[in-house]
Amino acid sequence: VVYPPHSKLTDKEKTNICYLSFPDSNSGCLGDTQFCFRFRRSPGRKVSLCCFLDELDRDLPVYLKKDPAYYYGYVYFRQVRDKSLKRGYFQKSLVLISKLPYVHLFRTMLKQVAPEYFEKSEAFLEAVCSDVDHWPPPIPGKILHLPIMGIIMKLRIPTYRDKPGTTPIVQNMHQADAQISVALPTVHEVDLFRCFCPVFFHIQMLWELVLLGEPLVVMAPSPSESSETVLALVSCISPLKYCSDFRPYFTIHDSEFKEYTTRTQAPPSVILGVTNPFFAKTLQHWPHIIRIGDIKLPGEVPKQVKVKKLKNLKTLDSKPGVYTSYKPYLNKDEEIVKQLQKGVQQKRPTEAQSVILRRYFLELTESFIIPLERYVASLMPLQKCISPWKSPPQLRQFSQDDFMKTLEKTGPQLTSGLKGDWIGLYRHFLKSPNFDGWFRSRQKEMTQKLEALHLEALCNENLVFWSQKHTEVETVDLVLKLKNKLLQADREQLPVKTDTLKKLQTHINDIILALPDDLQDILLKTGAT
Repeated sequence: VVYPPHSKLTDKEKTNICYLSFPDSNSGCLGDTQFCFRFRRSPGRKVSLCCFLDELDRDLPVYLKKDPAYYYGYVYFRQVRDKSLKRGYFQKSLVLISKLPYVHLFRTMLKQVAPEYFEKSEAFLEAVCSDVDHWPPPIPGKILHLPIMGIIMKLRIPTYRDKPGTTPIVQNMHQADAQISVALPTVHEVDLFRCFCPVFFHIQMLWELVLLGEPLVVMAPSPSESSETVLALVSCISPLKYCSDFRPYFTIHDSEFKEYTTRTQAPPSVILGVTNPFFAKTLQHWPHIIRIGDIKLPGEVPKQVKVKKLKNLKTLDSKPGVYTSYKPYLNKDEEIVKQLQKGVQQKRPTEAQSVILRRYFLELTESFIIPLERYVASLMPLQKCISPWKSPPQLRQFSQDDFMKTLEKTGPQLTSGLKGDWIGLYRHFLKSPNFDGWFRSRQKEMTQKLEALHLEALCNENLVFWSQKHTEVETVDLVLKLKNKLLQADREQLPVKTDTLKKLQTHINDIILALPDDLQDILLKTGAT
């Protein structure tokens, strides 16, 4: 069943969703299981609501922006014994498909909806959709109230202006009416500490592998553990966006299975979460494999575990651990390990442990990225180079050698006490998809800033006086160029004040009115079309 009925999915998308919506038979998930997956959209499909979501996308932190090429699937799977059924089991999944990576929000929603749906019929889904139809737009930064089957979820979607590592708390208000309100502390975060517990001693090495976009496989006993671990890995380099593909749950039926498991070329830059024992054989040539047992919160401190050699990984029965021959660039931070171990001994709540771990990753990532931010900002031309009568100046080229020279005085040592081969880590990072994605987005921002400064420079000129001293042809050319500038500002959402745009429009109108009537008519018409 697909709801709403008018949702259009291609056959390939439907097949992918069907296979990804159920745990592999060996997972033996009895009872209720929740997990998530991510799959490629079929190319050439018309995108509905695109412009609307694009507008909201602009205010999101970079790691929460939607990727137009992918959908997320959020699953609630139930398997219980039922002698009245031919197979002896009731097996059903309710799956929510969205472009938005709001794992915690949709997980909470399904927890509320799915159990009731399994008891009732399809008509219940209609009621759920009717509730969702009343949701306000997902505007970042606003406190949102989302009704769903008798309760109200209260939440706030982060914005790019939020200070990284801070989550403004959504308070639980006592409603005057009978509706219960549930405050969600986050829309997208997973329980970091729980996910990293099985590979506790390797968190810093895993951070390096994710930062460098290395091929990683997570082998886990069930889709919920594979998907949570993959999402935790992707989020550990926040506020940087992980720019390669990642699949929280990946099966042998996936349309990219052949592409990702071929031995004819090096493994791609992806993170895969798998549960099928077949993958232990298929992916044994991959350079980095994380093997996870059942995720339980430790009652005692995990024992020191060495990194294991890849050749020791034969089956999915192999012991949990990290199998790789990778040598980390940075020395190990013993402090964070001690801090978290102490937390386990003192029975510190897992939420508090996750906050410590998230802050640790954030500080590590920021120490790494600040020198790059500083160097890239220096590529911006000076404001005095911007002339209203010339095209905006270009950004200077990124030079690896020049950047490396800046590290001696303004490198990560200013903010991090960690020793090690930072230079080697930067050299490796500059070849990675994560650098490419980060640099492109910075380039785009800075180019738009230059366009905006150019617009402001034009506004501050006396354009009517200029047009009186030039020929009609030159004046018409200027008017058309200025109109294009206004269209570009709107289309690319340039960071320009509304007053500047209004002022420019006034300039255009004044220039047109100073021209002969026949030209006025033509130019006013081109503005209307």
